[in-house]
Amino acid sequence: MLDIKWIRDNAEALDAALAKRGAEPLSAALISLDEKRRSLVQALQDMQSRRNSASKEIGAAMAQKNSALAETLKAEVAELKTTMPALEEENRQTDAALADALLSLPNIPLDDVPVGSDEHGNVVKHVHGQKPGWNHKPKEHFEIGEELGWLDFEGAAKIAGSRFTIVKGQLARLERALGQFMLDLHTTEHGYLEVQPPLMTRDEAMYGTGQLPKFSEDLFRTTDGRWLIPTAEVPLTNMVREQILEADVLPLRFTALTPCFRSEAGSAGRDTRGMLRQHQFNKVELVSITDAESSIDEHERMTACAEEVLKRLGLHYRVMTLCTGDMGFGARKTYDLEVWLPGQDAYREISSCSVCGDFQARRMNARYRTKDDKSLKFVHTLNGSGTAVGRTLIAVIENYLNEDGSVTVPAVLLPYMGGLTKIEKAG
Repeated sequence: MLDIKWIRDNAEALDAALAKRGAEPLSAALISLDEKRRSLVQALQDMQSRRNSASKEIGAAMAQKNSALAETLKAEVAELKTTMPALEEENRQTDAALADALLSLPNIPLDDVPVGSDEHGNVVKHVHGQKPGWNHKPKEHFEIGEELGWLDFEGAAKIAGSRFTIVKGQLARLERALGQFMLDLHTTEHGYLEVQPPLMTRDEAMYGTGQLPKFSEDLFRTTDGRWLIPTAEVPLTNMVREQILEADVLPLRFTALTPCFRSEAGSAGRDTRGMLRQHQFNKVELVSITDAESSIDEHERMTACAEEVLKRLGLHYRVMTLCTGDMGFGARKTYDLEVWLPGQDAYREISSCSVCGDFQARRMNARYRTKDDKSLKFVHTLNGSGTAVGRTLIAVIENYLNEDGSVTVPAVLLPYMGGLTKIEKAG
């Protein structure tokens, strides 16, 4: 959430930032709402002050036996009592309208973010490795998995409907190995604290990280009003909500391997075959909480941590700097890691790492006490995938496919595979 005081002082900058995101200017409407709110607050304060003073004047008039003046003052107080509730209700409605407008406002992109309307405006930051050179024909992951007998899409559809997958046997073990490898890497080498967070959250947590109110249709809700997490970013980031942290405990770095749940409301007809776009999937999340001065450097560090997963798996990928029109709602800058999938003959996103500044912290009221003047500032938050386990499984299946249809287990995963070196056809 953006600060209304900042908006009042930087109206042109806000509208320019919104234009970069392809949105209409909103500063005038927001400032108008704030002016109305301020005038209502002032009017209520004036009324309350007059009500208090008139009440005292009534006592004085009665003491002086000036009944006419006392009755006039009583009538004035009665009128104030009648008019103030309506004004208070109007003030509540104006407050709510301003809060809703601010909650629906996207974050301000950093100056070095490329300007563009969609993914075609994204810019290659760097490329790692080479595309695999084979003599045999590449296949898509769902072909490989079904031929091996370890992926069952029809069975999953009978149980849960479309966009679900049953992963079995050796591939299930490979997916488990990938998740464990990622957690071990991030906790033992990258300094992240492993967390097992709740998989359901209250409204406040979803508002805190920006999923609500804008993206409610992309979420699943339980019958008792909780939300299934679309990513562990939500509970991990909200671990610092409504707290005042000491500067010397920062940065905080959290990681979690959790199921994630998304309705995919806006993806009808996209990636309907296979595991790329699922209602339920596993992901290793990375979250950092920093001070205001460290967040940009932390963004580079987090992205490098996610890259290390792909490097150790021997996968070819590229890092993209997302343009203003393709960047997420709460981000100031985002890097996408796109892994090469031979079966699709295309790069596909496998991780997205974003720095959010104090955008989420304002929504969560998460602050820290500075070392120098002991003033309070909002923390800066970052989140990224380290990485999406299901999509990494897809990448391994397609990139390590052998001519005989088996899949070689990457060397870094062998300690997790119980002696299994290849994924072979179910017997």
